[in-house]
Amino acid sequence: MDIGELLSYKPPIIPKRPLPEDDFARDNESEYDRKKKMRKLDKFREYEDPRLRDARREEEQNDDKSEAQAADDVPSEAVQQLLDQDTAELADVLDESKLKKMILLLEKRLLKNQEMRIKFADTPEKFMDSELELHEAVQELHAVATVPDLYPVLVQNGAVKSLLDLLSHENTDIAVAVVDLLQELTDVDIMNESDEGANTLIQNLFENDICALLFQNLERLDESVREESEGVHKTLSIFENLIEFVPEKVPEIGKQGLLNWILKRLKAKMPFDINKLYASEILSILLQQSPENRTLFGILDGVDVVLQQLAFYKRHDPGSVEEQEMMENLFDCLCSSLVEKENREKFLLGEGLQLMNLMLREKKLSRNGSLKVLNHSMSGEHGAENCNKFIDILGLRTIFPLFMKTPIRKKKRTLTIEEHEEHVLSIISSMLRHCRGTQRQRLMSKFTENDHEKVDRLLELHFKYLDKVEMIDREVENMEKDPDMTEDEFENEIYFRRLEGGLFTLQLIDYIIIEICTNGPPTIKQRVTHILNLRGGSLKTIRQIMREYAGNLGDKGSSEWLNEERAHVLQLIDKF
Repeated sequence: MDIGELLSYKPPIIPKRPLPEDDFARDNESEYDRKKKMRKLDKFREYEDPRLRDARREEEQNDDKSEAQAADDVPSEAVQQLLDQDTAELADVLDESKLKKMILLLEKRLLKNQEMRIKFADTPEKFMDSELELHEAVQELHAVATVPDLYPVLVQNGAVKSLLDLLSHENTDIAVAVVDLLQELTDVDIMNESDEGANTLIQNLFENDICALLFQNLERLDESVREESEGVHKTLSIFENLIEFVPEKVPEIGKQGLLNWILKRLKAKMPFDINKLYASEILSILLQQSPENRTLFGILDGVDVVLQQLAFYKRHDPGSVEEQEMMENLFDCLCSSLVEKENREKFLLGEGLQLMNLMLREKKLSRNGSLKVLNHSMSGEHGAENCNKFIDILGLRTIFPLFMKTPIRKKKRTLTIEEHEEHVLSIISSMLRHCRGTQRQRLMSKFTENDHEKVDRLLELHFKYLDKVEMIDREVENMEKDPDMTEDEFENEIYFRRLEGGLFTLQLIDYIIIEICTNGPPTIKQRVTHILNLRGGSLKTIRQIMREYAGNLGDKGSSEWLNEERAHVLQLIDKF
């Protein structure tokens, strides 16, 4: 062999064994799913068998020392023994008779504990042993979570009712142990293994007022105690499981007290912790999925509570990634709540516009969230009052610099350039739609100042997004229709693809163009026509885009308002 070949030889690179985290980071997963799975991974590592955990760590260290040998490695003797031991244990799987014995034992120990507490009410040391035995009986029932097909046995033998009764046990350690068990039993991944078992369990839980009992227990837990703080976190996890498995119960869960408890927890003067983050996540889910919860949120002054929590971030950035996540959840809560007209009024009276405007000027991490909230508060059928007020508080001085130059995206920033431009354009188009009188005059004058620089920017964005849409159009031309799809469903699928690819933003841009050309000074249309001619564009293209927009307004708003909006757009097209 030539010496050059020897020197240039490189051994084959053997890939590392994937880490558990790699299974949880998939591109097609939502942020919500990723967070939930990472919490499950943390829980797995917390309760993993120490022997298996030590063996796994030892094997990982060996892999790092010699990647080349990793491919040929076989499990060590210690690991093999553990695997054989686990296989033997699996042979002794829990069955119906064993579960009935466990339930009978639980009932006996519960009765014994009650008797001892009554008999020796003033001497806790005499009933402490019975309490430890009861705690042990609850812990043994964790085995049921491995066999969800046996959930009906739990229900038929009254175990679920007994466990829920234990949530009000005088000893919070017992109550927290039951919460831990319920959290594992209601895990969605486990329940999906047995539809019959899961449905039987969930139905029985709601029949026995699980929500009310969990709320009562939450009220007495002291989060300064580590075990009880974990109990609060696991209680929230139970609610998350229930919401995910039976979404139709979301209004009932919110109404029975969860919404009120979360708002109290957010208001509590406590340092940021993981429970506050989790509470904000659950609140966001409750508001997204239920109009009833959004209405109740307004009645409970939730808009003011969230605004007060966000006010801190006007001049301060979050201290950690988790705190930033909580801040974003609170912004999402505001966006969801502003779908309701009554909450927009509370947002206006609570000076929410002023706070969002100040956040935009401060250029902190809260800027992105405040931009989304402004968009939601000013768009649609009920946005007129907020649009006029935004101009009154000098919001044009804030929004147009963002329109002229999109801020460079940084790693910590959550909005992409396209999302940022969409929100800014949506705010401007909402003001053009809703503002009248002096506010409208002040808005129109912005497009003529500095030699029509904002018109130039508008046309620059028009061509940018027109190119994006044309590229998407070329892609969808070759799309094959799914045999299971109807023709209408296929057309809707194509239209949604085009909207996501930039058509929605292009529609906003062209709406602003026809609005200012039709109702503004003549010099604006002259400038638009001049730039279109220079770059090979045409007014006809803008008209076609707006006719498509008028024909696909959707169903957000009353039918009367949608008809009025459609007629307004068509009238602008005729005058353009």
